[in-house]
Amino acid sequence: MKNILNKILRSTLLALFVVCVFGCLAKPVLLTDAARTGDIGLARDLIDKGADVNQAGTGFLTPLGYAAMAGHSDVAKLLIDRGADINLALESCARLKQPYQSRCKKMLAELKTGKDQSQPARAASVESPREASRVVKSDVDELPAVKTTSNRNAYAIVIGIENYRQKLPGADFAAGDAKLVSEYLIRVMGYPEENIVTLLNDRASYVDLAKYFEKWLPDNVEKDSAVFVYYSGHGAPNPKTGDAYLVPYDGDPSFIDQTGYSLKRMYDALGKLPAKEVIVALDSCFSGAGGRSVIAKGARPLVINLQGHTALSKNMTVLAASAENQISSTYDEKGHGLFTYFLLKGIKNEDVVKPDGSLKMEDLFGYIKPRVERIARKQYNNEQTPQLMGTKWD
Repeated sequence: MKNILNKILRSTLLALFVVCVFGCLAKPVLLTDAARTGDIGLARDLIDKGADVNQAGTGFLTPLGYAAMAGHSDVAKLLIDRGADINLALESCARLKQPYQSRCKKMLAELKTGKDQSQPARAASVESPREASRVVKSDVDELPAVKTTSNRNAYAIVIGIENYRQKLPGADFAAGDAKLVSEYLIRVMGYPEENIVTLLNDRASYVDLAKYFEKWLPDNVEKDSAVFVYYSGHGAPNPKTGDAYLVPYDGDPSFIDQTGYSLKRMYDALGKLPAKEVIVALDSCFSGAGGRSVIAKGARPLVINLQGHTALSKNMTVLAASAENQISSTYDEKGHGLFTYFLLKGIKNEDVVKPDGSLKMEDLFGYIKPRVERIARKQYNNEQTPQLMGTKWD
């Protein structure tokens, strides 16, 4: 009996020793870990639970420094929104070796510029090796000095997705373009700020798109309302059906039916509104051939139907960045999507805004189309032909 008790005691002590060793060695999950890996959901949870946004982990970088070094701009913006010190992060980045130091400082400088200035920051993916990752200031970033009468019956959904949860290629400038479009709607076209929903990066999930297109708009739009929809980010085709999809932040081109938001679904939701006018501007492409489009691995690019196999309602106009078989380019030297740059430049300089804040679409399209075609061909050796669609223009 004594031997049995000794064996039990030894087994118990051994078990306690193992638990102690592994418990002591287990590494706690830190905010710096979430920042380094780009896990924005974990970062948000840790901050909500009291994690210090300026506390360096086992290394010398602050959480914001880790996010900037790794190129996770969405996590970096979250940290800044929650009180992270940009100057402290810059100091920690200064201890990094090249090229990580330059990458870290570049993103932080861009984020600091966006925080300090009244105009929206020109957001770009620092993971891109292209010149687009520079902080760029262009003429359309300075809004025109106009006094526009507020249109209390105007509503807008503005979407910019630059970084994706599935680690898709970045859609450079998408988030910054969306911010700037919202500013133009408010200050140039008279849209009330409270009537504009701006969805950026992780705030533009599949559920967010469904909620605002299918619930928020119907609950707010009234007879004779004006509605403006802007989307900048990736599009994707369904290779089986040829349908076109917006790719939300959590979208996966390999499961686009389940995770994408189809143009047909969006057009159906917009077509049910009692609005006087609905304008949709798409700085995206949907063939899967590159640019601002993605496709399931192994699938071939294809020509898709931008009208989503459904007739547009009589009050709807769609202004798309390119034709069905083309890609949509960025305009790196201006720090914008190519289509969005000339969209805003036309609104700013070409007297296309009516007194009631609505747009002279034919005049605006006539300004955008030849300029986008010329720059795409001249600078990128690419064909990009914007499209104007709707019953008024067929």
